[in-house]
Amino acid sequence: MHSYPQPALIQVKSLTDIALSSPARALAFQGAPGCNSHRAALEFAPDCAPLPCFSFEDALDAVKEGRADRAIIPIENSQHGRVADIHFLLPESGLSIVGEHFLPIHHALMALPGATGPFSAAYSHPQALGQSRHFLRQRGIVPMAYADTAGAAAYIKEMGDPAASAIAPALAAQLYGLDIVENNVEDAADNTTRFVVLARQPLTPADLAGQAAMTTLVFEVRNVPAALYKVLGGFATNGVNMTKLESYQKGASFSATQFYVDIVGQPGERSVDLALEEAGFFAKHLRLLGSYPLARPRG
Repeated sequence: MHSYPQPALIQVKSLTDIALSSPARALAFQGAPGCNSHRAALEFAPDCAPLPCFSFEDALDAVKEGRADRAIIPIENSQHGRVADIHFLLPESGLSIVGEHFLPIHHALMALPGATGPFSAAYSHPQALGQSRHFLRQRGIVPMAYADTAGAAAYIKEMGDPAASAIAPALAAQLYGLDIVENNVEDAADNTTRFVVLARQPLTPADLAGQAAMTTLVFEVRNVPAALYKVLGGFATNGVNMTKLESYQKGASFSATQFYVDIVGQPGERSVDLALEEAGFFAKHLRLLGSYPLARPRG
């Protein structure tokens, strides 16, 4: 909490007090109040009590420790790719994915009241800076990384430098008393971030009865020729639609590659059960991270 800029601390304390008084309604998110994760929390569960956390680990810990019922975490952006470190954090958290949410991303350039530029620097989360890189380059504004978008807006308010700006959601300008210099500074009009919602307990097939579902899993293949091909073949031959396959290295040995996978369907469906059975035979480790309602049709 004390790692936030001073203007954000008042907002953090107010939201935290409300969330901690009603843990069953609390939905943890990473960032200062006014960030896109805050927006996602309110869109996904309008009646929730948003709980701001400084880091992804803090948000996940809030759920594990019972201070929040769920956490909402960004996992990938249509323009800038996957969110750094999230593939390590999700499996290690011990939590289950119970939902997904797609949030259209619209960034605003904001500054102190009355400041109109030119601006020497724009502070924001690296993802937001990457999503606005053409806008910044055309105007000669230097991108400066900050822990999160709304925190950057609070930092601009605290710093008091009229030559500095922030890239953040419009909500942040309202919360921290900044002027919006320009709206929609993202480089792509269809810029969208996918969030996942995590809880202590997974959803069961009964919870998902009658709904189209997604399942997320991670696995490591055995160190034998064509192991990955054979794992993937199990999904193909059983007609299971794989919508995401990403590899990443765990540890420094570089000898075992981990794979993060999203599929359409859930355990209990015959095609999915057969595909997972085949995958498990050729995988060294395979772990389901959760099945959850499909928020947007794939394919």
